Amino acid sequence: VNAYICHINQMENVTVPTHFDMTLYKDQGSIRYVYFLFTIIVYLAILIFNTSIIVVVIKEKSLHEPMYIFISCLCLNSLYGSSGLFPRLSIDLLSDYHLITYPACFTQIYVIYTYTLSELTVLATMAYDRYTAICQPLHYHNIMTMRMTAALITASFSWAFFWKAIIVYITVRLPLCGNGIIRVYCSTWSVVRLSCVPTGFNNAMGLSVVVMTIGLCVGFTLFSYVRILIVCKRSSSEIRGKALQTCLPHIITFVLYSLSFFCDIVLSRFDLNLAMKIVSYFFSLEFIVIPPLLNPLIYGLTLKSSVNCFNKNCDVILKPSVHLRFSITI
Repeated sequence: VNAYICHINQMENVTVPTHFDMTLYKDQGSIRYVYFLFTIIVYLAILIFNTSIIVVVIKEKSLHEPMYIFISCLCLNSLYGSSGLFPRLSIDLLSDYHLITYPACFTQIYVIYTYTLSELTVLATMAYDRYTAICQPLHYHNIMTMRMTAALITASFSWAFFWKAIIVYITVRLPLCGNGIIRVYCSTWSVVRLSCVPTGFNNAMGLSVVVMTIGLCVGFTLFSYVRILIVCKRSSSEIRGKALQTCLPHIITFVLYSLSFFCDIVLSRFDLNLAMKIVSYFFSLEFIVIPPLLNPLIYGLTLKSSVNCFNKNCDVILKPSVHLRFSITI
């Protein structure tokens, strides 16, 4: 580490680029307008779906419980992460010049990857909530108090924001010998690979944070669901059915998200042929686009609400007719 810092200090006079060139958007032709239209439709869908869930949970007092608060946090995180991708993506698709400023690039990196890590930690927290509700039903309300819920949410987001701040800090200090980024958006590794100095420390640090986060979240989630399965095995078929209905959406979301994020991190570090590059681009977008679209649908499958926009001030009134019913009673 000392040698790395020494090397950085020796190259402080290297010119820092003011812009990065997003070379992937060149020579798109007229097809870029189709991409732009698709981007706008997806972004609007994400905004509507996630905002609807958040509003329903806020307005309906019967949903002021830990599980629904965690679902709202997922939706809020989706809005946050989407804001780091779609507005900039829309600009790049329509613009003839695909330059992004140095501060804007690192801001995008921070937003997208804090969203990514927060998604994992919140999903792991939701697994703990389900474990407590199913395995310790009599003590659930004593354990999952509002104070405990707030502490878990704070810890989930703090983990992501703290570690990514360190990663961005050591990346910003790198002297760069180029400005071309062959990605849909700015990513840590796409900037690190432009460095004029060895980047072993950055690579090790970045991978350590990813592996540590995924490892802890996957391990904790597996532990929770193994305990849930043991309890369900001893219970009636009705209880097993309710537990499956409650936990299956979470399991699907968590597995798909973890795999796509890990694949993106790994594939981005290799020189790939054309076919594998397309796969890499798919994974780089999948964990940012698909979860914000699917989470409100997966967790809101039993949410039937009517939206009324007919009042004097054109305010949106959301009247849930059937509340979210995921929690099970044992």
